[in-house]
Amino acid sequence: MKRKVRMGMVGGGPAAFIGEVHRKAARLDGKIEILAGAFDIDPAQSRKMGEMLCLDPTRVYDTYQQMIEQELKRPDPVDFITIATPNKWHFPIANDCLKAGFHVMCEKPMTLTLNEAVELKKVVEQTGKVFGLMHNYTAYPMVKLARDMVRQGDIGKVLKIVVQYPQGWLIKPIEREGSPQAAWRTDPKQSGAGGCVGDIGTHAANLAEYVSGLKIQEICAELTTFVAGRQLDDDANALLRFNNGARGLLHASQISVGQENNLAIWVHGDKGSLEWHQEDPNELVVCGMDQPVQVWRRGNDYIGRKSPAAARATRIPFGHPEAFLEAFANNYVNFADTIAARIENRAPTEWELDFPGVEQGVRGMAFIETMVASASSDAKWTCLPDFE
Repeated sequence: MKRKVRMGMVGGGPAAFIGEVHRKAARLDGKIEILAGAFDIDPAQSRKMGEMLCLDPTRVYDTYQQMIEQELKRPDPVDFITIATPNKWHFPIANDCLKAGFHVMCEKPMTLTLNEAVELKKVVEQTGKVFGLMHNYTAYPMVKLARDMVRQGDIGKVLKIVVQYPQGWLIKPIEREGSPQAAWRTDPKQSGAGGCVGDIGTHAANLAEYVSGLKIQEICAELTTFVAGRQLDDDANALLRFNNGARGLLHASQISVGQENNLAIWVHGDKGSLEWHQEDPNELVVCGMDQPVQVWRRGNDYIGRKSPAAARATRIPFGHPEAFLEAFANNYVNFADTIAARIENRAPTEWELDFPGVEQGVRGMAFIETMVASASSDAKWTCLPDFE
């Protein structure tokens, strides 16, 4: 394409963490330029962010509605809008942006409720716009390699999946001590029905489904709030049943002292197993029956021969670590290339389409609400609805 894909943003003001991650990742490969934004609910903070990004002041807006209205009048409007706000704003902003004609990249979880997610899926289908959901962990090269190994039958039929995501940063009630990141995540009005399970449990569930190619069908869950006075869960444990008969364990926690971001997955088949750790993301451990344990390392030629998707997601040679920002960027590259394909009136490739979308968003909200329902039910198993 003869120009960069043009990006606007809602949220991600000066005090935000994830908004800056989105901006760094979007710009990493030189395919996207940030031109506009409504960065904060406080117009003064939005303007401050615009100044920090050296944006044209006329394209830094007080509200997202104003951005939509004004960008549509410009000869060079943004092509897509990234939503990096607390969860309660995801649906109304995405809904308005899509209906106005903009493509959308949205932070996870996709909406505040499952009903909103189902409605948003209808809007995406009706508008025909490109919708991306930032489940970044599935964009690591070695996760894509793991997925392709499962697809190619290297470990046989999947029998069991163990996935975890423990953190320890919410062991104290820092939401009542001035932490803005903790405040909205522990507020059901802004975060939704799930606390820990919505914030990081959804990543674990998404990773399990992406790598295995299976769907969670039933859940037996326990949600706990350990910090006194906290309104939402800060620890989640679940037994899982998958659609091929496989069984699973899912553990997510934000009160596990000493844990940072220890997302990890083990996939066990009847011929072998795979193991991946987010804190050591450039390696995939592969085990076969009566064989030595293998460690596959990102960036080597044998990775590309096994998984073109993993090779596409790799930027630098072996021995130079790639990680969190690059995974975000991988989703942005594929998302931008899919938009570019629309602009160029061509069909996007399989690799360009390899990013999470609205279907994963609906699955994520169904997972959250099923976890909550299961935890409050006397029934042993609760079915996860499937809207496809």
